[in-house]
Parts: sequence; structure tokens; C-alpha cells
Amino acid sequence: MKLYLIRHGISEEAREGMNDEDRQLTNEGRQELISTLRSARATGFDATLILTSPLVRAVQTAEIAARELGYRHELVPSRALIPEGRISDVWEEIRTHRDEKELLLASHNPLCASLVGYLLGTPRLTVRFRKGAILRVDFESFGPEPRGVLQWFLPPLR
Repeated sequence: MKLYLIRHGISEEAREGMNDEDRQLTNEGRQELISTLRSARATGFDATLILTSPLVRAVQTAEIAARELGYRHELVPSRALIPEGRISDVWEEIRTHRDEKELLLASHNPLCASLVGYLLGTPRLTVRFRKGAILRVDFESFGPEPRGVLQWFLPPLR
């Protein structure tokens, strides 16, 4: 499986009385995502299934990715991908979809930054996972502990 992890794009700042779950992408965030996704396409980036955090900014990120990839299926919301999600729950979600050829997850920090090391079998590793960054990790097996291989990491094109 080719697993792609994308952190949502630049989003509006929280305002008084605003629920964090409702924060949306800014125009800059949308444009930056489109540029980064188009660069990723040059690597063969695609998705047979897209899972997304249910928070608005992640859903919008997944929608932009779907449009850029020509993805024609429904986006699948997953509470495992919320910012404070547990990395072991994300791994179980990935294992549930192990038959997918190319799986895209749209999520948030701090989850994205800590998830990378876990997926590579080095849980102490953390990555500076900026908004709009995308990476690819490949898996050949889906045991209780992940042992992925990092293929590439594409920070946002700023």
C-alpha cells in the first residue's frame, strides 16, 4: 500500500466564540495546497480511498485533494484523524483498509508530526509537519506494529 498523509492547509485563526472544528481554510491555504498537490502528482500521487478528519479544514483539504486527483468516490470521515487522535487508532484504521492500493489521510498536528515516526517503526522520531505538507509511506505488511518505508516528504511550496 502507498499511504499518503496530508496536513490541512493554512486555516483561519480561531476567533472568540468560534468552535475549533469550524475553522476553514484561507484563500492562501487553498492556493498553497493546490500548488503542493500538483507537484506531488508528478511523483504519481493518487488515491483509491480518502479518509479525513471530520474537522472542516481537514475536510476542505481532502476535497481539494480529491478534485486535484480526479477522485470520484465519497470522502470517508474518521475520528481517528482528529488533532488529538491516538496514533494506534490511526494504525488500526489503516489496517482496516489494507486492501486499498493508495490511501490518503487528511489530518492535523500534533497527530501528523508524531504519526510519521510511529509508521516508520521509530516512535521517537518527530517531523516538522507544516500545514499543507504531504508525505508517502509504503507498507508491504500490516502487523500489530507498523514498519513503513518513507518514500518522500513534500513540504508546502511557499
